[in-house]
Amino acid sequence: MAAAIVAACCVLIGATGVVAYFTDTQNRYVVGLASFAPILMAFSLLGIAAAAVSRRWILATASTAVAVTASALLAPVYIASDRAEADTSGQGQDIDVLQANLMLGLADAGNVLDLVRSHDIDVFTAQELTFDAESALDAAGIAELLPYRYTRPTPGGGGGTGIFSRFPTSGERELPVFTLSNLAVDLDVGTDDPVRVYSVHPVPPYPSPTPLWASEMDMLRSEVSTATSMSTVIVSGDFNSTRSHSKFRHILDAGYEDAADTTGSGLIPTYPTDKSYPPVVGIDHVLTRGAHATTLERVAIVGSDHHGLIARIHAR
Repeated sequence: MAAAIVAACCVLIGATGVVAYFTDTQNRYVVGLASFAPILMAFSLLGIAAAAVSRRWILATASTAVAVTASALLAPVYIASDRAEADTSGQGQDIDVLQANLMLGLADAGNVLDLVRSHDIDVFTAQELTFDAESALDAAGIAELLPYRYTRPTPGGGGGTGIFSRFPTSGERELPVFTLSNLAVDLDVGTDDPVRVYSVHPVPPYPSPTPLWASEMDMLRSEVSTATSMSTVIVSGDFNSTRSHSKFRHILDAGYEDAADTTGSGLIPTYPTDKSYPPVVGIDHVLTRGAHATTLERVAIVGSDHHGLIARIHAR
């Protein structure tokens, strides 16, 4: 009987993850469940085992159905795109991008510079950039490595954003209406056309009002989907959204690829890193259109509550 109860609970938990994955809603609780949808779906595997032990074949069938659905949703992100493999030997320009949330400007500037230097970073997109954090980056020597920048720091809090670049910038623009700073620049990387780079940071669905989060995700999709004049676009940032959120997948539907999907890196948890348990959600992303990621690496950002991402993007 106990095994049957466990099986029933696991089926319910797994099915909840599937439903949350597909639900486009502004309900805080459903959005919260979607953040953890892959973990919830994994309970279906335990459900299969518990149902088999208790010989409850209806429950076993239900658990298997949930597990198969979950596999269909999640397995493709662990398979590298053949486009990424082809680009490694193609013509064009490789752009190494570092994405990092600096946690209210408290991240260690020396550590960030070590990453920029050791990975030969071309573009660094930063969120939660404060005036003090930018000063610390300058003191550490960021201008020697990335001499061009467009930044909108804040005195404190998480509203500041920046783009630091090895390449000359133009067309600098702060996206209107967003609560936190979201920036766009065009980079002259030596290809026929400039490369548009965004550093984005929509508000989180909690504790911010979930409808505000939903609205900003829709605005972000509208912004990046209209960048049709650019042959190559990179959207890098703390999206405060996982691949399990329909709002995030709507952005992908506008013609974008997540570097994690393209490289077959799968689900990469980046937050939180300052707890007693490992990070459980992947809310930092590097997206591309008209270009493809060939490598993606998760890196520690000392002093932050996020892991960073380093993506190599091949622009044609």
